Amino acid sequence: MNAKEISLRPAVESDAWVLSAIHIAAIKALPATFYTHKELLAWRNYREKPDGSNILKSMKAETFCVAVEGDVITGFASFRVDELIGLYVHPRYQGKGIGRALVQHFCDEAIAQGIDQVFTTASLYAEGFYLRIGFTPIKRAPHQLRTGMFVPVTKMSKTLTITTE
Repeated sequence: MNAKEISLRPAVESDAWVLSAIHIAAIKALPATFYTHKELLAWRNYREKPDGSNILKSMKAETFCVAVEGDVITGFASFRVDELIGLYVHPRYQGKGIGRALVQHFCDEAIAQGIDQVFTTASLYAEGFYLRIGFTPIKRAPHQLRTGMFVPVTKMSKTLTITTE
């Protein structure tokens, strides 16, 4: 799969359950290298099974974009104006350019709004990915998960090039 074969579309409320399933699967696939097993459980809200309720709440405040292959949702990104909030790709589809395409879509949306710098809070697992696509670390900081637990993350930014015609 290459970037031209990756289809993106806005998420709709009926996608929430699938997005929750992708979120859980992506975190379950991570080894307890950078975070403890307990932190990884908290990161997925202690869920073993999908529950779209948190996604539905987030959809009220964030823009969600999904990547699809045929009729299968393979990953998603959520963002607000200049901040990429979440990026998850199902483990079966990782390494195919889906995450890169979702981040590029986010950056393109920011450029369209005249924004020249974007931000994200990267897990320690994702830091290398963001470095490869042009993000720069700002600082390592604690991040509070929805469950109240704090985990170390890297705040990152990327300068965008706004072209004027």
